Amino acid sequence: MCAAFSSSTLDPRRVEAPPIGILGGMGPLATLDFMHKVLAATPARCDQDHLPLLVSSIPQIPDRTAAYLGEGVSPLPALVASGRRLAEAGARLLVMPCNTAHLWFEPLQAALGLPMLHLVDAALAEAARQTPTEGAIGLLATRATLESGLYVRRAGASTRWQLPTPDELTRWVMPGIQAVKAGDLAQGAACLGQAARALADRGARTLVLGCTEIPLVLDADRAGLPVIDATAALARATVAWALAERARMRMREHAPA
Repeated sequence: MCAAFSSSTLDPRRVEAPPIGILGGMGPLATLDFMHKVLAATPARCDQDHLPLLVSSIPQIPDRTAAYLGEGVSPLPALVASGRRLAEAGARLLVMPCNTAHLWFEPLQAALGLPMLHLVDAALAEAARQTPTEGAIGLLATRATLESGLYVRRAGASTRWQLPTPDELTRWVMPGIQAVKAGDLAQGAACLGQAARALADRGARTLVLGCTEIPLVLDADRAGLPVIDATAALARATVAWALAERARMRMREHAPA
């Protein structure tokens, strides 16, 4: 059983880390999946070893793809309001387990003034490590994420991509994502599996699951090639940030007065 923290029993794994704010609800099941992956990535032996998480899961944040396509209102005001609730509750870092919402990352961070981790950067770092040299990376994501070039632009010109065709996006990818949001995981898996295999057939060597609904129903076995789970990548980056903060806090505890 873990002992309560005290300065006389200082342990770098037990020093309280600053609270992490999760700006979620996009969608609710994806937020729960992210939290589970944070827990799985944390080197914990008991409750007190885990990270303090503050969660704002607001499913009523306007649809990000509709906003990007000019078919709905901007989610930015709702994202800012949700982020401010987390900041007021004491969050020192914000993370957002929604790929498409990262189209508003820069103005959101500017409005909140808190450190944020970028989900796409976390996924791209893992994709670069796992994709064979000269290999192509497949990408499954929402229409807005794909059409905006959110991944492609951040990866740079040297990265080779295999992307869904417009027909595949309409027939399989968007219906698959919507099926997951509606709770029909079997239909989501069937649609997204078809899209993944099409990218593999065209030469993708790894596959980025670039929408947080997709890892809920698709893995390497169903996709037919290795996958990079963007949700899990962000979870690992979050834990790494928190552990580094714990180490800095420990150093401050030991620093001479």
